[in-house]
Amino acid sequence: QVQLVESGGGLVQAGDSLRLSCAASGRTFSRYAMGWFRQAPGKNREFVGVIGWSNGYTNYADSVKGRFTISRDSAKNTVYLQMNSLKPEDTAVYYCAADQRWGSFLLGRTDYWGQGTQVTVSS
Repeated sequence: QVQLVESGGGLVQAGDSLRLSCAASGRTFSRYAMGWFRQAPGKNREFVGVIGWSNGYTNYADSVKGRFTISRDSAKNTVYLQMNSLKPEDTAVYYCAADQRWGSFLLGRTDYWGQGTQVTVSS
């Protein structure tokens, strides 16, 4: 069973940076894509970005492109979301996700989810 545990959320000011981590366990992830979603209060969950575990290929939502970067550390089975130039509209619960199908991220229907970590950006 895949387990995903996020960490690194918190309260920051606009313009600050924050790095989220997602520790994965339970499988060999070489054939997986892993990524991030977020959900703000009163809004639908939205795709943030995804990375292919084996090839490192990434894709991002337009709203975060150029500010957020996803990376992975295979030795630690951990995926990171580096968030720079944070804005109040980035405030949300951020969820780590994993799936063997890249397209599942674009559909928001991944097989595995973490419990989420809160990110709050004050103006």
